[in-house]
Parts: sequence; structure tokens; C-alpha cells
Amino acid sequence: MTPEQQKAWERFVGREVIIDTSSHFLFIGTLREVDSAFVTLGLSDVHDRSESSSSKEKYTMDTKKYGLKADRKSVSIRIENIICVSPMEDVIEY
Repeated sequence: MTPEQQKAWERFVGREVIIDTSSHFLFIGTLREVDSAFVTLGLSDVHDRSESSSSKEKYTMDTKKYGLKADRKSVSIRIENIICVSPMEDVIEY
């Protein structure tokens, strides 16, 4: 990971984030650590979109509205599988 990439990730450390991946999994939790291969979330919700009728947008908005329903104490996600990351406070409810 380049210093610029590390700096970009550091602004999310300690914040509740939504991580969308190239798989059918959506991750919501507090970003704890970033290294060259993995992003680690603390208390987190690992949501399998293939097992839900709810869209990822609706699921994310519901999580913001009702709070995190954690199903993991921590989870590590391969950086190469991450499509995007957003802080929870940036989710716009409609």
C-alpha cells in the first residue's frame, strides 16, 4: 500500500463505515485497522445480500436509523475485494 493509500484509509479509522465489496457481502462496523492486505472492523454486521430481499441501500439506511445489529466482534476484509467505503454519517435517508 502506498503512503497516499494509507493516508486515505486513515481518515476512516475509529469511525462507523459501510464497506461494499465485489462479493454479495456488505460490511458495516467501526474501522479499527488497515494494513497492506486487510481492513479490520471491530463490532460489525456482515450482511449477505443474497439472503435478503432488502436492497443494500435500504439495509444501510435502516442500520443508520435503528442502529448496528452486530453479528461479529471483528472481521477482516481483503482490500482487493473492496469497491467502496463510506462513513455511516454520510448516508442520506430518504
